[in-house]
Amino acid sequence: MKACIMCGGEGTRLRPLTFDRPKPNIPIINKPSLVHLIEHLSKEGFSEIVITLGYMAEKIEERLGDGTIFGVHIDYVYEEEKLGTAGSVKNAEEYLAEEPFLVVAGDHVMDLELRNMYRFHENNNAMVTIGLLSIDDPREFGIADMDVCNRIRRFLEKPGPGEIFSNLASTGIYMCQPEIFDWIPQGKQFDFAKDLFPKFLEEDITINGLLVRGHWTDVGNPQAYRQAQRWMLETMPGTSIEGHFNAKNARIVGPLKISNNVVIGSNSTVVGPVILGENTTIGDNVLIGPYTTIDSNCVIMDGCRILSSYIYSDVIIGKNCNVSGSVIDNNTVVGQDCSLENGTVIGPRVNIGNEVTVHSDVKIWPELTIKSGTRVKKTLLNPDYE
Repeated sequence: MKACIMCGGEGTRLRPLTFDRPKPNIPIINKPSLVHLIEHLSKEGFSEIVITLGYMAEKIEERLGDGTIFGVHIDYVYEEEKLGTAGSVKNAEEYLAEEPFLVVAGDHVMDLELRNMYRFHENNNAMVTIGLLSIDDPREFGIADMDVCNRIRRFLEKPGPGEIFSNLASTGIYMCQPEIFDWIPQGKQFDFAKDLFPKFLEEDITINGLLVRGHWTDVGNPQAYRQAQRWMLETMPGTSIEGHFNAKNARIVGPLKISNNVVIGSNSTVVGPVILGENTTIGDNVLIGPYTTIDSNCVIMDGCRILSSYIYSDVIIGKNCNVSGSVIDNNTVVGQDCSLENGTVIGPRVNIGNEVTVHSDVKIWPELTIKSGTRVKKTLLNPDYE
């Protein structure tokens, strides 16, 4: 079975995390989100994959190679200019023109039963089958009005007030017939939701919907990113220790994943689900709370409290810091007695002085220095990265 993964976006809503990497390479439980997606597609039987690339394309290809390590074969198609979702898939037509294929975005994280979606599409006569989920607030998605025979009668992208006729939201996962390429213009910006689906409904061409079950999110903003991290941590089956591990009178409650050469200091507590990367050192009297990931080569000094946070590689956090619900990118240094409040996102190579407070939902862009004693109340931009 074939699948097309769209990876052309720049991930502007996830800045500052997307300055050093494309959005599909953002780590979830210390592994790029796109790798999780490829592994899931492989498990579901999609062995022929084509990836459409744009922003930082070389970093995606470098990470995935030809797909052999994941049990799939991957081809790559490059976009010279933005083509929209349908235009992007049209650009990969030569790899997809012979049989039905799956379309999914590169920032999707899921455990949906895609093989069942493929079989449903094969057994029903439709140009496209859209995976649908019932959600509480569908305003940021396309919504569909579906009849009892699974045929979609209305579709509206990102409805406004008074336009929400359904809470069935499109996941952006489509099973397509190859004939769909006849309806997509070559070399032009053209979207599935905004352009193609309204055209099909106008021409009375069948679009089906399928209610899917399970976890799904598009990692398009920090809130969705934290949600994806959280539910993937919840699926950890138990505690695993890889290689050398040294704990000095620490209290440890699983589930945990501990990589090689991790040290946990005296009287520290780790309560899972937690992942600790290799060569990471946790000091004395440290609390690492549930839903936390710390990647490789990090140092968490004495007296810190790290709760529901996602810390990338080569990060140093000074003594007696509170870090709650935060994301900290590579090579950042946090001084002692600091407080990073919920929703903060710290970019790579930031240097934060002592006794700094970063208020909730504030972002700090790469390579900035924050003076000791500062209260950071609004997002700080680095003009070198604009």
